[in-house]
Amino acid sequence: MNKKYRQYIGLAVAVLTYYVIHEGAHFVVALAQGVFKQINLIGLGVQIDVYAEQMSQTQMGIFCLAGAVATLLVGWLMVAFVRQICRIESEVVRAAAWYSSITMLMLDPIYLSIFYRWVGGGDMNGIALLAPEGVVSAIAATVGVVNALLIWKVLYPAYKESFAKSK
Repeated sequence: MNKKYRQYIGLAVAVLTYYVIHEGAHFVVALAQGVFKQINLIGLGVQIDVYAEQMSQTQMGIFCLAGAVATLLVGWLMVAFVRQICRIESEVVRAAAWYSSITMLMLDPIYLSIFYRWVGGGDMNGIALLAPEGVVSAIAATVGVVNALLIWKVLYPAYKESFAKSK
């Protein structure tokens, strides 16, 4: 398959995977807390809506934190199993895993350290009920730097080698 198509498919799978994991974690927590209201489709995005008035601050904080924790856990699992993933014969599946790994490891740390300020806060509004916003932002930035190093030192060399062997 053409490299460009493989990349587009990989990116599309990464975005879809991110939404399923991140919003899926919110969904599971909302169900477990008995506060699930509905799923909202917002543009190209998805949002889990809850009965916030029925939730304590701690419950809201956990609900908002769940998505970021889930994506990070999946990203770290993908780092742990990178050698096995890179043995998969399908270049499309490996491309999807490469882009999904980057997305899982970087999207929430970047959002929670920088971008939340310009889009209404989102999950940060709830996470800040558990810890001060500045502390959460600093932790997210630190996690982002560590994850960027994992991508650079572990994932990139492994995927580069696996794609070079495919040629």
